[in-house]
Amino acid sequence: MNQNEFVSIIQPFKDKMFRLAKRLLVSTEEAEDATQEVLVKLWNKNQELKQFNSIEAMAMTITKNYCLDQLKSKRASNLKIVHNNYTDREAGLQQRIEDQDTLSWVEKIINDLPEQQKIIIQMRDIENCEFEEIASILEMNETAVRVALSRARKIIREKITNTHHYGLAKN
Repeated sequence: MNQNEFVSIIQPFKDKMFRLAKRLLVSTEEAEDATQEVLVKLWNKNQELKQFNSIEAMAMTITKNYCLDQLKSKRASNLKIVHNNYTDREAGLQQRIEDQDTLSWVEKIINDLPEQQKIIIQMRDIENCEFEEIASILEMNETAVRVALSRARKIIREKITNTHHYGLAKN
């Protein structure tokens, strides 16, 4: 496979690889480095790529594994949600402040989730990946992915509800 073919195959999901790396590593620079390392690994395997059913799934798996290895080696514990795509152009100042505050709380809650749930939330709810793809990347069955996603969403929902009620029980 020549360089142009390689670029045309990788281009559609290169940004998705970066966003997953950014989710796990927090730092933009580290995410860029991780993405570049994964691209180099893929290039070194370019003759073998044609035999894979989903090059995207393989690339995402390599990205995930590379980032987790980086985190283990650094013992880093600050993971951060990066999802700034939401903007409501019609919202007033008060609504925008409340939305930003809620997003900040969701970010903090996701940061406290177990690693696997954090990755599943990123891939399903932010990247819109299919359950089959997530299961393949995480080497899990689809049912386990659905259960983990459900539990993660429940934790987020309960903590946000509790936060909005200032910790007071609803009557």
